[in-house]
Amino acid sequence: MNIPRATYRVQFHERFRLPDALALVPYLHELGISHVYASPVFAACPHSTHGYDVCNFSRLNPELGSEDDLGKLVQALHKNKMGLVLDIVPNHMGITTPQNIWWWDVLKHGRASRYAGHFDIDWESPDPKSRNKLVLPVLGEKYEQVLAKGGLTITRYGQEPLLHYYENAFPVAPGSMPTNLDINEINASPVVLDELIQRQNYRLEFYGADGLLLNYRRFFAVNTLAGVRVEDKNVFAGVHSLLARWLAKDWLDGLRVDHPDGLRNPGEYLRQLEQLAPGRWIVVEKILMAGENLPASWPVAGTTGYDFLNYVNGLFIDPSGESALDHFYSDFTGETLDYAAQAHEKKLFVLKELFQTEGNRLANLLAVIARDRKLNFETEKLSGALNELMAALPVYRTYLPEEKDQAVMLIEKGLAKAQLRHPEWPSDLFDFLKVVLLTGRPDDVESEFIARFQQLTGPAMAKGVEDTAFYCFNRLVSLNEVGGNPGQFGISTAAFHQFCSEHQNRRPNSMLTTSTHDTKRSEDVRARLNLLSEIPDLWSQAVQRWTAMNAGHKRGDWPDRNAEYLFYQTLVGAWPLTSGRVLACMEKSVREAGQQTTWARNNSQYEAALCNFIAEALRDPEFVRDMERFVAGLTEAGHINSLAQTLIKLTAPGVPDIYQGCELWDFSLVDPDNRRPVDFELRQRLLAEAKKLSAEEIWARHEEGLPKLWMIQKTLDLRSHRKHCFSGQYEPMYARGQKAGQVIAFIRGGGVITVVPRWTLKSNDWGDTLLELPSGLWRNEFTGEDFAGTAKIDKLFKNFPVALLVGKEHVR
Repeated sequence: MNIPRATYRVQFHERFRLPDALALVPYLHELGISHVYASPVFAACPHSTHGYDVCNFSRLNPELGSEDDLGKLVQALHKNKMGLVLDIVPNHMGITTPQNIWWWDVLKHGRASRYAGHFDIDWESPDPKSRNKLVLPVLGEKYEQVLAKGGLTITRYGQEPLLHYYENAFPVAPGSMPTNLDINEINASPVVLDELIQRQNYRLEFYGADGLLLNYRRFFAVNTLAGVRVEDKNVFAGVHSLLARWLAKDWLDGLRVDHPDGLRNPGEYLRQLEQLAPGRWIVVEKILMAGENLPASWPVAGTTGYDFLNYVNGLFIDPSGESALDHFYSDFTGETLDYAAQAHEKKLFVLKELFQTEGNRLANLLAVIARDRKLNFETEKLSGALNELMAALPVYRTYLPEEKDQAVMLIEKGLAKAQLRHPEWPSDLFDFLKVVLLTGRPDDVESEFIARFQQLTGPAMAKGVEDTAFYCFNRLVSLNEVGGNPGQFGISTAAFHQFCSEHQNRRPNSMLTTSTHDTKRSEDVRARLNLLSEIPDLWSQAVQRWTAMNAGHKRGDWPDRNAEYLFYQTLVGAWPLTSGRVLACMEKSVREAGQQTTWARNNSQYEAALCNFIAEALRDPEFVRDMERFVAGLTEAGHINSLAQTLIKLTAPGVPDIYQGCELWDFSLVDPDNRRPVDFELRQRLLAEAKKLSAEEIWARHEEGLPKLWMIQKTLDLRSHRKHCFSGQYEPMYARGQKAGQVIAFIRGGGVITVVPRWTLKSNDWGDTLLELPSGLWRNEFTGEDFAGTAKIDKLFKNFPVALLVGKEHVR
């Protein structure tokens, strides 16, 4: 297996194509990258900015270039002894375009389509109007209103009739067109047009209709992404047809599997994938919660690294600031400090609001099972108990029947918690759930229930926690990251070392990340915001000043204090930034939070007040000057935090990944902000300059991001020449002295020592703090200085704020 030394994530779209990546190969090679890590490149819905809405698995996306372009990229990579890792999306497809020939055929032929079994569709809807039809929530108003306004029309594309709703087109079922009327006559009569539409294999519905029951599995709550039944061998073959050809050509060294938790049986899928891609490095986008491990039976190198991200981020949170930040956040906003309760509440909310269809399907299955077992439970009570159990689960999903011991523990604890919340519900209701989930009969109905239950708990966690609670609980938003726990204020060095040691023993080739296309904030935004934990009093004083300065920009009580508090953190974390970027981020944040406005039900007055507040605040010279002075006091310490976490990532057990552009300081916010164009010409120029400069000269230009770029290049160069050290054991090291707790250190393979500082804002005076080195002479890879015996921390960090020591017998 070709294990990457380091990956570099690139986001492909029509403005960054395969030829653009080809031009970057020399630069990435100089930087020390071994593998380009590509976003999905299969044919996606037109103008896709991310590639996760694949509409045709058998074609390369023409907006990115040709297959010849891909071949040229691979050839250039191989010439430089590099490789390609590809992101694949087996769980779902984009369905907004006729280019998805599978979905289009299902719309045209319905249940009789040869592709009907490719999608997870419930043709036996409890609603008679939807039976044997696909329910499509695409209308901006109720169907009757759209029809009356002439919003639906029949046209022809060649000989094929099409039903149009603005830019949306739908096929017309064969034989359903009236033979005695032309198209103009059909469109002129709402009655005739309605009769024709009712004969189709789909129902067009208002996307915001109350109680709308969809009948196809989606990716989370995204109506335009339909779940694919990749567990079917024919579907698996279709989904991976082009991928198989590229693997046969030896174009791919590795794969990243998107959202495995959405699959019916992730373990079985991964075993099939391993057979298709033998010897390839495979990682999965599996979000592990605290104390959770990947199923041991999965034949993968590891995860995409969110577990590492949250551990390394937690190191730079000062726990001494928790109490002060708690009190101020509670007093200023009036919001709860009980994050666990809020997360539970939001999971219940999304299960009822966003996943009503999936929940009803589960409850109906459970009702059938109850009747088969001669039990009498109301479907409403079954639904309530299911929701409470799913909300109580502390992980994204269980993996029955493979990981039964873990599932038993999690489900029993979840049921106990649910029963504690509802002592008025009959205990035999929860006993029944436990029996079905953990000792269910191997029949079709019970197996179907267990599979669908496990497929729904992940979306409930993602939407309820990541996309709702994370936007409500704003105490310190650098903690609100995918796979994280905002209620846990920091990580001890002992816990971090234990995590790395276990990582080394279990999955030493797992990916390590600090920024991705899905992170809520980039690594450098978090690095700066973490500093607030060191200065809670100064922070609260600043917020109070800013609140007073901006009071006149409010409209009544809007925006609310929680949004205002998030606004100030956003500015401090990412400044300087344009008002457009702030507005986009804040609009998304308040809609996701759902406290004042939502995506489906916009509170236009609130959103107008928020936009006005932001615009006026950023035009207020007194506020901007004060805020800039505050940020200036954080800048250097934020850079040091960034270097420290990056060096840990580059040297800890695993494969470090660099998200596009993050080799310099990158202050990106939530998507789509983190997919802005990257200035690669600047990075290439700075890398050429950096190679001629000393550590002191590099640090003197830290405002430009030069230290991060330079440190990455030097560290990856060392990894390329000292592979045995970085594949060797991980051993913690501990400093001594008055500031020992502010030093993180570890040794790899007995020959390379990483030493970084933390909490440098509140104190950068190292006093008597020192680190005992193993015997022998140790060279600082960054400064060229030699150390032996006892190294004083102030000397280690004198010329550059982090240190990488190489034992003299390992020095080149």
